[in-house]
Amino acid sequence: MRSVPDLGALAGKRVLIRCDFNVPLDGDVITDDGRIRAALPTLTGLIKAGAKVVVLAHLGRPKGQVNPKYSLAPAATRLGELLGQDVKLATDVVGDSAKAMVAGLADGEIGMCENVRYEPGEESKDDAERGVLAAQYAALADVFVSDGFGVVHRKQASVYDVAKLLPSAAGSLVTKEVEVLKKLTQHPERPYVVVLGGAKVADKLAVIDNLLQVADTLVVGGGMSYTFLAAQGYEVGSSILDAANIEACKGYLAAATEAGKQILLPVDTRVAASFDFAARTVSEVTVVPASEIPADQGGLDIGPETEKIFADAILGAKTVFWNGPMGVFEIEALAAGTKAVATALADTEAFTVVGGGDSAAAVRQLGFADDAFGHISTGGGASLEYLEGKTLPGLSVLEG
Repeated sequence: MRSVPDLGALAGKRVLIRCDFNVPLDGDVITDDGRIRAALPTLTGLIKAGAKVVVLAHLGRPKGQVNPKYSLAPAATRLGELLGQDVKLATDVVGDSAKAMVAGLADGEIGMCENVRYEPGEESKDDAERGVLAAQYAALADVFVSDGFGVVHRKQASVYDVAKLLPSAAGSLVTKEVEVLKKLTQHPERPYVVVLGGAKVADKLAVIDNLLQVADTLVVGGGMSYTFLAAQGYEVGSSILDAANIEACKGYLAAATEAGKQILLPVDTRVAASFDFAARTVSEVTVVPASEIPADQGGLDIGPETEKIFADAILGAKTVFWNGPMGVFEIEALAAGTKAVATALADTEAFTVVGGGDSAAAVRQLGFADDAFGHISTGGGASLEYLEGKTLPGLSVLEG
């Protein structure tokens, strides 16, 4: 995979860089700037090299429509604060404002185009439509740097197609992410424990298939654990359930046993009749055995006995990968399970990787410093697909 030094001297050149600034917002206030801070090493290097830096990024899902709710203005402001210099923000993506912004950049200055997902061609399934937009991106620059790891699994105009039109390379963030994930897939130090949580069972089933070949123990909590509990014949009440994948979960449990691997599931769970995510409130929370969830209640976090079992598995490992919270951690009464897993990862001497997305947001919200872990990935979906063994288009296009 080509890296920035392969692009040669960059002084005076227009460098188009794809970053991942899809940060969580409360109104227009960024609640976790981790993805912006992760881009600083590459951006600082380009600025010091005397490049004219043009940032492409996205925020949310505006679905090809201009929507002020998804403006990159908060990201541009925060990036400027972190860099200690002005970040010029165009009012469009590839239009007159973007062209004028780029034309006005001096060496060592940085500007940002508006949300690339304002353009219908960005996420189009039509190669030709994406290609037209990619050509407009390419017209803004001399070279391209891919440094948004959270989007390298997407075949999108600002990730894949533009890299075919300009001399291109991976930034230091993408390079580091790939190095870390190679450690997890090629020769992990054992015991190797993978902790999976979150709500999206279907998204993680394929990675379970692959991880059963590589990991020694799979720890399954969060919303996805209730489909596994249902596969064991338990009542799961109003818990998140992917009914279409119950049989698949039965297959994974059998395959793990046959391979001499462990899939650890909750033995107890925190349940409640209802919760209001927006208001961050929940009705009365009680702890019940995982096999005895009341029909009119739902599991919303792992229980205290499960916390100990999961923590012991993590503390006994030499390598740990974690993707997905153990419960609705944003509500204080349902954060204990996720905090227990994070604490075990912080306490172990193993090589630990927090797999981006909600897991990264959780550890920061719960007060853990980034350096408490071996690595916090900036890409949840991308890291899962890499571990699944998939070819990621945004990486393959940088090879050779």
